[in-house]
Amino acid sequence: MPCPPGPINGEISPPRRVEAAPGGVPCWLECRAGYSALMGEAAPQLHPLLRSRWSPRTWDTAHEVTRAEVESLLEAARWAPSAGNSQPWAFIVGRRGDDVHARLVRHLARSSAAWAPGASLLVANVCHRHVAGTDWEYSEFAAYDLGQAVAHLTFQAAALGLAVRQFAAFDREGVTREFEVAEHWYVTTMSAIGRVPAAVEPHALTRPDGSRLPRDRRPVADLHWDAESAP
Repeated sequence: MPCPPGPINGEISPPRRVEAAPGGVPCWLECRAGYSALMGEAAPQLHPLLRSRWSPRTWDTAHEVTRAEVESLLEAARWAPSAGNSQPWAFIVGRRGDDVHARLVRHLARSSAAWAPGASLLVANVCHRHVAGTDWEYSEFAAYDLGQAVAHLTFQAAALGLAVRQFAAFDREGVTREFEVAEHWYVTTMSAIGRVPAAVEPHALTRPDGSRLPRDRRPVADLHWDAESAP
């Protein structure tokens, strides 16, 4: 059976999405992107969903995220680890076409407004920064823990055949006022979530002439701390 371009629409149920390729990898991941094009010589032990992750700016504007998929993404974020189980996160979630999505779009910067509105889902990531009515930190690790929750959400999105691009090109104060975010909470970043058209290959930045830079990462050897050679 030929590989489909991506998971089919419908409620969440892993068996209904696609045939699994050898090793349990969703077949569409193997076909649409090709692992060698995604991460070059990525370590073979890296999970395929992590290997295939990238941050697109081009979306399938006909695709819609189901309510069940939204709940699945938030459930993944809910189970992220946090210091003292403080869970210092909340999410403003807008599905394309609904009021929340439109209200988030109006606060995008010019750069992100060129691509983010086409995503099926826009999410503002909110951090519980202080104890209400004080300047005491709710948790000194609140921002770190929110990052973990967003990472969990991103991994779950990949399992659903979706891509995520995280960004900060928006008016934080505007979003804070728009959604009446309390002073002890802080709007940090936004995530655009959706399906990437099958013809779009993973890439990094696009040059002014339209050519695309390859995706790149520092070698693993550079990640081992060495005080003498650290940049």
